[in-house]
Amino acid sequence: MSECAWWLYLIECQDGSYYAGITNDLDARYEAHAAGRGARYTRSHPPRRLLGARAYPNRAAASRAEWEIKQLPKQRKIAYLTQDRA
Repeated sequence: MSECAWWLYLIECQDGSYYAGITNDLDARYEAHAAGRGARYTRSHPPRRLLGARAYPNRAAASRAEWEIKQLPKQRKIAYLTQDRA
């Protein structure tokens, strides 16, 4: 894993919906979601897989990115994680 402090991540849930969140420990956070100890949403929509993650230098930047990805339609969320930053 990179030396970055914070991650924006995107999970595909078993019902096909997506969940976006931020963390400073990606592996532990995904495991919490998978074990039913994550967010309320993923407790009722169990995760199928981690779709991707993007590194940010601090929590504020990751929080802004989380807000931005949550504004996008579902079909544009994965592209948001992979696009080049200007």
